[in-house]
Amino acid sequence: MDNTRLVKLSKYLSKHLRHQPERIGLTLAPGGWVAVDELLAACTQHNFPITRAELDEVVLRNNKQRFSFDETGTLIRANQGHSVEVDLQLAAALPPAILYHGTGERTVEAILRQGLLKMTRHHVHLARDIATARTVGARHGRPVVFAVDAAAMQAVGWTFYCSDNGVWLVDHVPLEYLRQV
Repeated sequence: MDNTRLVKLSKYLSKHLRHQPERIGLTLAPGGWVAVDELLAACTQHNFPITRAELDEVVLRNNKQRFSFDETGTLIRANQGHSVEVDLQLAAALPPAILYHGTGERTVEAILRQGLLKMTRHHVHLARDIATARTVGARHGRPVVFAVDAAAMQAVGWTFYCSDNGVWLVDHVPLEYLRQV
């Protein structure tokens, strides 16, 4: 599959597995899971046919590893980034001491007032390294990276989760745990 098709499929799947599953008649089960057969049938029914081979390739090749199959390969989900209500059934995890958040420069002022807010998502998304955070931030203009003192947050009771694709998640990052890199 060429990259153009890969990106198109990834965006379509993101839209319907993270934000608007009902638009193609899907209901996310606990964990955000959907039966693969149900997803493929819904895509075809809504004039966007995807083969199982293409779906396998999107899950394998998506550069952000946005999607996962369950251990049986019969269920699929978006790993994180949902705007619809769903319990991803993630277990609390001990984060690295420092995590990073990338954003565009236009949001810096608000972050310096309020800390990092989850906005329309379920969690604030954090990266293990500066390079990944910078890449994420670049999607929103000139990138700005913040270091998050995850160890200090965890020590006072904040709960962190790590999605299947390695994105760290937390409900909020108060200003006192942030430092602009």
